[in-house]
Parts: sequence; C-alpha cells; structure tokens
Amino acid sequence: MTSTTNNYKGKKAVITGGTHGMGMAVVKMLIAGGAEVLLTGKNPNNLEAAKQELGNSAHIIASDTSSMTDIETLRNTVAATFGQIDFLFVNAGFSLLEPFDKVTEATYDKTFAINTKGAYFTVQQLAPLIKDYGAIVFTTSIANNAGYAGMSVYAGAKAALASFVKGFAAELLPRSIRVNAVSPGFINTPTMGVSGASKEELLAFEKIGEAVTPLKRNGSTEEVAKAALFLAFDATFTTGEELTVDGGLSKSLTPPDLSH
Repeated sequence: MTSTTNNYKGKKAVITGGTHGMGMAVVKMLIAGGAEVLLTGKNPNNLEAAKQELGNSAHIIASDTSSMTDIETLRNTVAATFGQIDFLFVNAGFSLLEPFDKVTEATYDKTFAINTKGAYFTVQQLAPLIKDYGAIVFTTSIANNAGYAGMSVYAGAKAALASFVKGFAAELLPRSIRVNAVSPGFINTPTMGVSGASKEELLAFEKIGEAVTPLKRNGSTEEVAKAALFLAFDATFTTGEELTVDGGLSKSLTPPDLSH
C-alpha cells in the first residue's frame, strides 16, 4: 500500500474487474485510504492471485459480468456485506484486436456482452444500493472517439458506455449520484488492454504506446486510479463527463494503426 492517508475511511466501494490492472490499482488505493472494498473477477488465476495479495483486506467475489444471474447474485452479496455503498467502479472489460473482416458473431457478442450489457445491468442492479450523493465511475477508452484499425467492435462497445454515463447521470440526478468515466489510453497493465495477446504482442503494443503518445510513455495503473478516485470523491460538481487519461494521445491528429 502506497498511501498512509485515511481519505476514504468509512467509505464502502465495489469494483468490477478488480483483480488486476487498473481495477486492482483502485482497490489498493481505496484500502490504503481506509475504505472497505468488494471486488469481482472471473479468471480463477487472477482471483487467487488477488486473494494472496490482499488477504482479508478486501471481499473478493467470483462474478461473470456478462451473466445476469451473476449480476443479481453480486447485488445480493453487496447488500448482505455492506448494505449500502458510496462508490461503484464499473471496470470489467474485454477486447480483441480483430480487423473488421475477421470479426465473428461470437466475438462481437462477447465483446458487447461484457463491455456493454454487463456494465448496464451492473449499474441497474447496484444503483439502489448506492447512497445518495454517491458516485459511479465507468472505464471507457480513447478508442471511443478515434478510428483505431482492428478495434472497431471494442470501440463501439465502449462508446456505448459514454452514452450510458450521460443517461445514468440524468436519471440519478434526483439522488445526487454523480456518474462519470475515465477514458484511458496506453496503460501498462498485464494485458495492455488486449485479451489473449502473446508476450511478443504485448511488448510491441507497449512500444507503439511509447512512440505515439505525446508524453512518450505509457501511463501507469496508479495514474488511472487517481483519476477514477478523483471523479468518485473529489469532483463533487462534475457528472456526465469522461476524464481522458492518455498522455495527450487523443489530441493527436493521426491515430496509430494497431492492426499490424
């Protein structure tokens, strides 16, 4: 744990997709700040690694965000464990690097089931448990607003989240629950944002990020976590917005071709 503050003491938070990467960075910062945390994951190896690393400092739940049954079970578990929560981080995601002519119905459906349907119904089911004046933060992507070759399905699925942010923000105004998103660029995570990539592909992806990002490096998971927690707890007059965390990449005029 890197923080010694208690900024989040007494707070209760749920993080989907929290066993590694950006989700885990948020989990660690919340715990370091004194919060109680429940996190979800699907991969058994990642779940076990999270349990080994966090021990009893967090509630760790196996949950498939594309399954309505699992989402409903998660709602019941959160209600039984915490009653109400202050913060929901909708971070579970999935992506494949596929040229559009190689996309299959199966990969299309899986991408939307995890990134879009799962996110929507997670909020629907857990929103009643969020305290008034609480917060929801989504993880979108800079792919929402740029044409990245090989990422058309993923970009479409994440762009839907950007619309969800605005829609949920409007619907939750009567309860003063703020809804925002972090929109990462190239971030050093175990998967570099691409599921099933080889070590060689991950290294190549990292080098592309370093080359094309105006700040000439990839971001860290901690930098994304700080942005997410800023939206959750400090940006008290902000709702319906995306906060870009990409080292200036989305301001570039020529997006990179990621399909090679």
